[in-house]
Amino acid sequence: MSPLSPWPAPETAVDAADIKRRINACPKLASLQINNHALRELVRSEQSLTSQIAEIIRRDPSLSARLLRMVNSVYFGLSARVNNIEEAVFFLGLRQIRELSVATPVIEELEQLQVASSSPLPWPDLWKHSIASAILTREILRASPLVVDDDTDYLAGLLHNVGKLVMAYAYRDELVQVVQTPCANPAEVCALERKLIGWDHAQIGAYYLERHQVSEEIAYAVRYHAEPARASRHRLFAAAVQIADHLVRHAGLSSGFENVPPIAADSWLELDGWKMLYGADGAESVIARAAVENALQRLPSLLAGLI
Repeated sequence: MSPLSPWPAPETAVDAADIKRRINACPKLASLQINNHALRELVRSEQSLTSQIAEIIRRDPSLSARLLRMVNSVYFGLSARVNNIEEAVFFLGLRQIRELSVATPVIEELEQLQVASSSPLPWPDLWKHSIASAILTREILRASPLVVDDDTDYLAGLLHNVGKLVMAYAYRDELVQVVQTPCANPAEVCALERKLIGWDHAQIGAYYLERHQVSEEIAYAVRYHAEPARASRHRLFAAAVQIADHLVRHAGLSSGFENVPPIAADSWLELDGWKMLYGADGAESVIARAAVENALQRLPSLLAGLI
């Protein structure tokens, strides 16, 4: 049995072979396998020169455009507009350059898959939600005991809803029905997806990513981000994504693919994911709450430069 085993069977029989066949027909994302290794290695090195990083960024027009848009956003509050890549690298710093280098090719390929799906859905909302979740997943894990020295945390947050995009390609009518149906909470949305398709977007996304041979941590985070306690391993990644997803919704950035009420303030403190990472109460929880509030304040300006 696969470690990413299905949820309990819905009332109607599930044709897993047909579901897999439809998912397998979706285009693959080359960016998950070839993610600008030269740039990522440079930004990991403290000895890298700004000029070296800028030279690699210049080769990618899309990344260059996002970089300049971000540095000229209100978040940085610069008095004069920056039009030079090297200056932009200096102002942004290695951490945000690294996040940009990861997100840009993935989002671009997801946008191409969106076009191929021909589904008139609120895609910009999904991109904002995904990037915001990536940013907050990284912040949440930085406030936890788990040490992450690569981009696993960022990618887990960025890709946690990739199953919705696959649904738009493989199950367009069912996804439109999900988007239009009012639900009390995200768990009800997942239940509706399982009723209509047999799998929910988390399981669909995890299976899709397994085809790309992504790290096990990312696959588990995507598969169990709605219920991290169900994960047999890598629970903390799933827990962080669950919290990030709630925080982003609270900030008014729903994925646009669900018809659910707004998330109440501090409701994330009751999530299984929060208790798994920080405990129900105590010093760790207090420190984490402060980190989360700070990240939420900065989020709108960061997104203004990215999307």
